[in-house]
Amino acid sequence: MTKKKTVWISLGLLAGSILAAMIFFWTAPEAEMEGASKTTAMLVDVVEAEQGDFTPTVVATGIVQPATDISLSNQVGGEITQIASRFVPGAYVKKGELLVQINPADFKNTLMLRKSDLALAQSDYEVELGRQDVAQKDYELIGDELSPENRNLVLRKPQLEAARANVAAAEAAVNQASLDLERASIRAPFDAHILSRNVNLGSQIAPGSDLGRLVGIDEYWVMANVPLSKVNWLDIDENAAGSGAPVKIVHPAAWEIGQYREGRVSRLVGSLDGQTRLARVIIRVNDPLMRRTPDPSKPPLIIGTFVEVQIQARQLKNVTRLERQYIRPGNTVWVMQKGELAIKNVNIRFEDQEFAYIDSGLEANARVVATDLATVVNGSPLRLDED
Repeated sequence: MTKKKTVWISLGLLAGSILAAMIFFWTAPEAEMEGASKTTAMLVDVVEAEQGDFTPTVVATGIVQPATDISLSNQVGGEITQIASRFVPGAYVKKGELLVQINPADFKNTLMLRKSDLALAQSDYEVELGRQDVAQKDYELIGDELSPENRNLVLRKPQLEAARANVAAAEAAVNQASLDLERASIRAPFDAHILSRNVNLGSQIAPGSDLGRLVGIDEYWVMANVPLSKVNWLDIDENAAGSGAPVKIVHPAAWEIGQYREGRVSRLVGSLDGQTRLARVIIRVNDPLMRRTPDPSKPPLIIGTFVEVQIQARQLKNVTRLERQYIRPGNTVWVMQKGELAIKNVNIRFEDQEFAYIDSGLEANARVVATDLATVVNGSPLRLDED
């Protein structure tokens, strides 16, 4: 075989191989892309926005305080000769109940002396009235015309006024002595809970001593701190008519699940809290210790306790309610529309601890995307698990 013939055979084999390869690729079946668009759509969960009238709840914390709190003190001094058995910390006493008795002996003696002085003054006054009659008759017998000043002297008018003044002074002294004797018996000024006692039997006390601490049991307050932005949404009972916003008081750390107390917003304190810079509202709680209407399901309030208050705000009408976790940065909401992502700018009218209340920007029954997405672009394809 010649060299030239060998070259041509090699070129023919190469050309045949190339042609065979080209025919193979041209005739091979194409892979189908069925379902490609489905697999590229992002899988999401959605929740449906609620529309209607809603009553939000403002959640805050507060501290329990007595509405009536006094340091019991005495107005007269002396030796304590009796202390009531119920004048001890933790006890309850009724209005007018005797708590402390100061030795009344000196006050009784003083009262007797003052009554004796009054009797003498009244006797002197009666004697002076008799002298008035004699002076009047003597003046009529003389018959001389006198100046008004001399006439009063002759008729003993100054002596009569002095006698009257002595009687009045003696009566006042009797009243004061009687009052001091009454004040020697120190009584509860109202239905009270005893928090402390600072004296004992035999103690010598001066007027104004601190005998103990009493708090009223008819009403307690919860002093709650509320953000300024929420204050205007609360009904405050400025006229003490019982029309303040209803409040549920809970203490998760100490009370059983489901236990709570009820109160009403009574007052807005006219200054901010010095540390938190929050507004302060007073919540009134009637019968805080459940003394009038015992109920085992209603725990008593203890002074100084930190509690959670859930204040009912004013009703919002015709708004869309959405859980706060679905509000995205910039007050936006992700909505699924026709299988695509739509980013909605919304106006939030009010927020409480759980929900945002939207008055524009979100349609009723909108399907809100609940899934956090890595890529957020308007028009991105979305799909649900059931698709």
